[in-house]
Parts: sequence; structure tokens; C-alpha cells
Amino acid sequence: MLIIDADGAVVGRLSSKVAKALLNGEEVAVINAEKAIFTGDKQVILQKYTVRRNLKSKQNPEKSPKWPKVPNLLLRRIIRGMIPRKKGTGREAFKRLRVYVGNPLEKEGVKLEGTLPSSNVRKRMSLAELCKQFGWRGE
Repeated sequence: MLIIDADGAVVGRLSSKVAKALLNGEEVAVINAEKAIFTGDKQVILQKYTVRRNLKSKQNPEKSPKWPKVPNLLLRRIIRGMIPRKKGTGREAFKRLRVYVGNPLEKEGVKLEGTLPSSNVRKRMSLAELCKQFGWRGE
């Protein structure tokens, strides 16, 4: 089992690396999901995910896409978008994914190369900050 520490990792880069590992047949556990970050202006990030959360189907609003407000489920949803989940290989890969808030496994996680932002990135927002904007009442 591959244990990945998401502390300080960029969400998109982390998600693509995790998706690739899942499709290669590995079991992956991501710890500290709430500490993963988005880079860029906070208002732009908030606007992007607010639009996604409020997207409603006019024909049947009950069938609209659901976007979670809990960090581990939101990161899991982002990773799901990078896997061909409607095919058999994608479904099996997605079943091998575990995402945790904090470190309940009490094990040391690996920092993946290429997922950390460059040192000159000043604008950033953690996944926990984004989820708190949507009503998550975690730590």
C-alpha cells in the first residue's frame, strides 16, 4: 500500500499522480487531505467551486452533480475525475483509493516529487479553507 502525505501538495498535481498509481494497480491511501493546496487567487478558486456546487439541472434538479464539502470527499471527487470510472479498470482503480483527514493510520506518508508548488507561489488556498467556505465545521 502506498501512503501519500498531501501536506502542502498542489491538488491537481497530486490527483494526477494518485490516479496514475491507481491505474497501475496500486492501493493508495492519501493522508492529511485538508492540508493540500490550490494555487492562485482565492476569489477565482472560490468562484470556480461555488459554480460547480450550485450547478443545477433544469429538467431534474435531483439528478444534478453533487460536490461534497468535506475535504477528504472533495479530494476523492477530484481524483475520480481523472480516472475512467465508467470502465471496469477505472471502477476497480477507484475502489483501491482511500483518502483521510489527518493521519488516522499513524504511519509516515511519502511526499511525491513534482506535487509541491514552486517557492515563488504566494497565492494559495488550502482545501480546508475552501471547504470551510461551504460550511464544513472541521478543525
